[in-house]
Amino acid sequence: MKITFILPAIGKKPGQKYIGTWKMEPLTIAVLKALTPSDIETELFDDRLELIDYNTQTDLVCISVETYTAKRSYTIAVKFRERGIPVVMGGYHATLCPEEVALYCDSVVVANAETVWQKLIFDLRNGALQKYYYGETAEYNIRPDKSIFSGKKYLPVNLVETGRGCCHSCEFCAISKFYCSKYFAREHSLIIDDIQASKYKYHFLVDDNLMADRKNAMSLFEEIAPQKIKWAGQGTLSMAKDPELLKAMKKSGCEIILIGFESLNKANLQQMNKSFNYALGERDELVKRVHDAGIGIYATFVFGYDNDDESTINDAVEFAKKHNFYTAAFNHLLPFPNTALYERLKEDKRLIYDKWWLAEGYNYGEVAFNPKLLTAEKLSSLCRDARKEFSSPKTVLNRGFASLGRTSPLMWSLFWAMNLRLGDEIDQKMNVPIGENLDELPK
Repeated sequence: MKITFILPAIGKKPGQKYIGTWKMEPLTIAVLKALTPSDIETELFDDRLELIDYNTQTDLVCISVETYTAKRSYTIAVKFRERGIPVVMGGYHATLCPEEVALYCDSVVVANAETVWQKLIFDLRNGALQKYYYGETAEYNIRPDKSIFSGKKYLPVNLVETGRGCCHSCEFCAISKFYCSKYFAREHSLIIDDIQASKYKYHFLVDDNLMADRKNAMSLFEEIAPQKIKWAGQGTLSMAKDPELLKAMKKSGCEIILIGFESLNKANLQQMNKSFNYALGERDELVKRVHDAGIGIYATFVFGYDNDDESTINDAVEFAKKHNFYTAAFNHLLPFPNTALYERLKEDKRLIYDKWWLAEGYNYGEVAFNPKLLTAEKLSSLCRDARKEFSSPKTVLNRGFASLGRTSPLMWSLFWAMNLRLGDEIDQKMNVPIGENLDELPK
């Protein structure tokens, strides 16, 4: 028996390379590989890197679906099902929109697969696949099998899952919807195993909020410290109020932390149900504490809330430049299906597309709803301009030298590799056709 795993691409402009920073290893596939019995042959086609062999001899096609890749996923599924090969789909989008996904496949895995994959395999062997498999979110203590990545050219960063979910309920967040605003920590011994098994120098701790459980985080940092690694992760600005936590992070090898500032506007933060960002006190002081601890910040901002106009976007850019962040993202708001944001915009009749992820002609970088104070086209343009300004040669130079004083010399070289690439990719990412123009050899 054989299972074919497929990771769909978002989209690709004809004749252009796939976006370099979108080529991280697909950790989900490695987890599924580890769950698959050893007597079953497996293969992986990563649509971002290679052509899919639609004539491959296989017994099951397994596709991991995100909202951005849903359209492409359905196209791929149709081609295999035309050959009579069953297709199973899972992932965040499959959990948020199971009825939609079910239209294009034989089986849908809802939530995490760890508790249902063996049942699915049993049913496959007996020719009795069910339409839906409902997994549990809390159980995922398994070490991913990355041997399935052999021969693939991913970014040289080891992804390590440390926890799932988040205890907050931000209006726009698909993760909090998926995990019902709960956090699930992973067993530390497995995390250490993943780190020790990697051939890479840099590690990204895949956790939407490493600080969701302080006691767990402190214990994890203590166990990571002897590994002498360099890592990046995601957290909240609240950690800056905890000097002991910052010290433990740095001692364990933390060099960069992603912080979702989202907005500097109080009314916007309240609307997105993230007013705790504003209540943390003076941002400038908190940012300084993180930097003084020797940790660089990857700052993220999102625009399109009801109080956003050109000035709020400019304020965020100036704030980011003032603090010489390691890097920053300036993104427009995106209504992911079944989130509170999506339902609010739908009720207010402000969605441009009912399902933007399936809309004909929709491109990456376009705004899928009508903002209050800006046109959709203007908001998209302003986000692009913000990225351009933050990636200008003068700004990158200032940030580079600031980074040298904060993080280790090893990370300084990474700074240039990362920021120069991000600057080059700004226009490459604009207007990438979702799910289209992909059946050609990647350049």
